[in-house]
Amino acid sequence: MELKVEGLNLKVRNSWREKIEEEKERLERHHAGLVHNLRITIEQTASHKEGGYEVRLIAGVPSDMAVVKRKGEAVRPLLVEAFDTLGLQLKELQRKRRQNHKSQEAGGAAGAGFGVIKNVSPFESYGFILSHDGREVYFHENSLKDREIDNLNEGEAVTFGETLGDKGPQASWVRTA
Repeated sequence: MELKVEGLNLKVRNSWREKIEEEKERLERHHAGLVHNLRITIEQTASHKEGGYEVRLIAGVPSDMAVVKRKGEAVRPLLVEAFDTLGLQLKELQRKRRQNHKSQEAGGAAGAGFGVIKNVSPFESYGFILSHDGREVYFHENSLKDREIDNLNEGEAVTFGETLGDKGPQASWVRTA
């Protein structure tokens, strides 16, 4: 994990750097390999109402970024609180990714269905499935998993993952049964 620590309107103390290292190591233990870079900014603020310091953590994770800001009177407790909050955000991010991965492995089981090919237009690269409950579901040839669109026949049984497209239900994947 690439780490950058900077101070605005102040010099970063060694005790703060030690606390940052300690918290960074804890973060790496719990979320190994998830955070690619971490930028920490400690700023001395002029506002007496919100305390004298603001701590900002910006963590770069694959395809995303997590940001935490905390304001208060002492830097060390702010660092602990900010890292705890960042840890919770990363835990939630990992949970969502696992959930998405599981639903993809199950073939989108949440929106999975079965039906038969109603019609196919190979030259236009699409077709329609008649679902088991009588609805028409659009599919594009890119959603076919085990067959080419030219080899599909009307009336052939299929399973499919259903999503809501711009113009109604559509299949995100289609397999012949």
